[in-house]
Amino acid sequence: MLWMTAFHFCFDLNHFGFITQDFHNDPLWTWQRSAIVSLFLFTAGLSQAVAFHQGLGWARFWKRWAQVAGGALLVSFGSWLMFPDTFIYFGILHGVAAMLILVRLTAGWGGWLWPLGALAISMKWVAPLVIGALPSLVFLNQPGFNALGFISQLPITEDYAPVLPWLGVMWWGVAAGRWALVNRPGWLGAGDAPSTGLRRGLVTLGRWSLTYYLVHQPVMIGLLAAFIWLRG
Repeated sequence: MLWMTAFHFCFDLNHFGFITQDFHNDPLWTWQRSAIVSLFLFTAGLSQAVAFHQGLGWARFWKRWAQVAGGALLVSFGSWLMFPDTFIYFGILHGVAAMLILVRLTAGWGGWLWPLGALAISMKWVAPLVIGALPSLVFLNQPGFNALGFISQLPITEDYAPVLPWLGVMWWGVAAGRWALVNRPGWLGAGDAPSTGLRRGLVTLGRWSLTYYLVHQPVMIGLLAAFIWLRG
């Protein structure tokens, strides 16, 4: 969450002209973005492993899913206001909403999630080869179809997190979480006493991750816009 905030703050500085960076092509930024999304989805997988282990029912799942899906709609609307030509139609929250259902249905597949995750991740490199060999599949690059992620060309949008290859990262999170709950429960904080200080703050941030995700960008953009206005 902290890394994401720093990344987005740099993006906002670039948007308002305080710095000049290429967030779409410069490896300094594209690799950071991939690492942040990977951590985000791996942790989401860990959370689903814990939920599955605790036997949380579908009613609780759908309540949380509705919050994520609603957040995705807010992101689309907000990004359309700022970037009407490149608004976010299938970003990280849209992807999470889709992947949560798939992960919930497959959480009991145990060790099979490791090779399935690897297969899903490999689609990042396999898909362009397949579409190149079978031009009739080029329609999968179009908005709507490209939510699957089986594409040969990245769309022009402010954020894009399709099911493939990212489902593989979440599957690995579930697999790692289920293994840790059986073999190393302490790694996931089982039985820990309430923490204090920095750790407590980070735990609280994690528990309110969706709210923080939705709020942090409008706050930073508003503060930078206010600074520009006050500066004259």
